[in-house]
Amino acid sequence: MREVDLAARPAEGPGGSADAAERFGRASGRPAGGGGRPRAHEVAAVLVRPVWRTLPRTALATGAGLGLLLAGTPRTLSGEVDPWLCLNVLRAAALAFGLGLAFLLDDPARHTTAAVPTRRPVRIGVRLGLVAPLSAAWWTAVLLLIPDEGRPPVGAVTLEAAALAALALAAATMAVRHAEATEPGIAVSAGLVGTVFTAALLLPERWELFVATHDPHWDDAHRRWAGVLVVAVLAGACSLAEPLRRRRATVLGRR
Repeated sequence: MREVDLAARPAEGPGGSADAAERFGRASGRPAGGGGRPRAHEVAAVLVRPVWRTLPRTALATGAGLGLLLAGTPRTLSGEVDPWLCLNVLRAAALAFGLGLAFLLDDPARHTTAAVPTRRPVRIGVRLGLVAPLSAAWWTAVLLLIPDEGRPPVGAVTLEAAALAALALAAATMAVRHAEATEPGIAVSAGLVGTVFTAALLLPERWELFVATHDPHWDDAHRRWAGVLVVAVLAGACSLAEPLRRRRATVLGRR
């Protein structure tokens, strides 16, 4: 039991949390030995560079690139611009980028870094902070690729894209919290695709999410999209804590 405890929490003494806190203090400009542990924002600033190197850039770039290619499709077609096609192209682009986000928390070294003194919400927050501005810039480019005459209401379609992204991230955080897999991205992306197609094909009309711009239920559908976004954000936030099995291991080790 003692071995489990030592593996589940950061060690005290040489190389443990005290030394790590001192290293964070030096990196953030704090004087050695004064001021105790560094604050969360100071730790996050120190983590930016190493976390950037560990981001799943291939998956993110693939999803973003595919989304841009899809968004450019209406401009390559001859004839009048079809608003229904443009709307569905934007939805497909948002889904493609969501599939890339599903891999955001993949970390082959997850079990190696489980005992570091930096809490998991801070580490995940740094990842999200690095990706958020890039995601906003990418979505702006996607919208601009759609011809003006076929572009759907920007606010409504952005709400759909945000909900899909939040679903992907919430599923990833839940997978990290409740499972031992170091790279749950494949399973999360498959679940996201299944969820989207199930919602598109099987939801009854009164709960329909994917409606056309001229549909009288357009506003009602986007109130439901807002509900999906809120639920996904809350579920993801509740899953930011340390994994359940690690907590159980720590409790057992202390007995």
